[in-house]
Amino acid sequence: MTKKKWPNIIEPSILSGDFGNLAEEAKRVEQAGADAIHIDIMDGHFVPNLTLGPRAVSAINRSTDLFLDVHIMIYNPFDYVERLVEAGADRITFHFEATEDVDEVLAYIRKCNVEAGLAFRPETSPSFIPQFLDKCDLILIMTVNPGFGGQAFMSDMLEKITYTRQTIDKLQIRKGGVKGDPNETPPFNLQVDGGIDDKTAKLCAEAGANVFVSGTFLFGAPEMASRIKLLRNL
Repeated sequence: MTKKKWPNIIEPSILSGDFGNLAEEAKRVEQAGADAIHIDIMDGHFVPNLTLGPRAVSAINRSTDLFLDVHIMIYNPFDYVERLVEAGADRITFHFEATEDVDEVLAYIRKCNVEAGLAFRPETSPSFIPQFLDKCDLILIMTVNPGFGGQAFMSDMLEKITYTRQTIDKLQIRKGGVKGDPNETPPFNLQVDGGIDDKTAKLCAEAGANVFVSGTFLFGAPEMASRIKLLRNL
């Protein structure tokens, strides 16, 4: 049997868009052929920046049919889950470093019938990752220090990406925590976020990532669709 090739998943980060025209930016992303919209929510404490909130997620949700991947960089993530689900989030990704109740938050997100993602800051050891692989739908490896867009890609994160994908394959973790035939079941989603362009995305793909969050590279392009296609076909 020929092994099935699964396409890369491309998520433009609306953090790099025009905050004054979120609805139009969401439509622009959808028309450009993206797979999802990545929405960053920051509280000014976990990271030194304030951005969007549940009301903005709701506004974006009303403007598009795309999958909404909400990345929360906040302390006490449990407190935001219901509000974000009600606002239209399809996946909620929170940080391992933001709570001592990681298992409980992952379980609660899934109980709300949306996907659960778990993010790791650059300085966090990847040794913590394996224990959560069967409890979430996505692992996010930050390739910059979270908080601001436009930062330079941290190449030393490639080793962490490789380790994570090898661990996923060794444990036979498939998408959604389901074990199955790798020819038929999509791979477990391993996402990268930070400094992603055509060059760094290629390095991340070779290391094992399959979900790519890109802000400046996509929103700064005269024509977003061609760059989305470029990333997808790496």
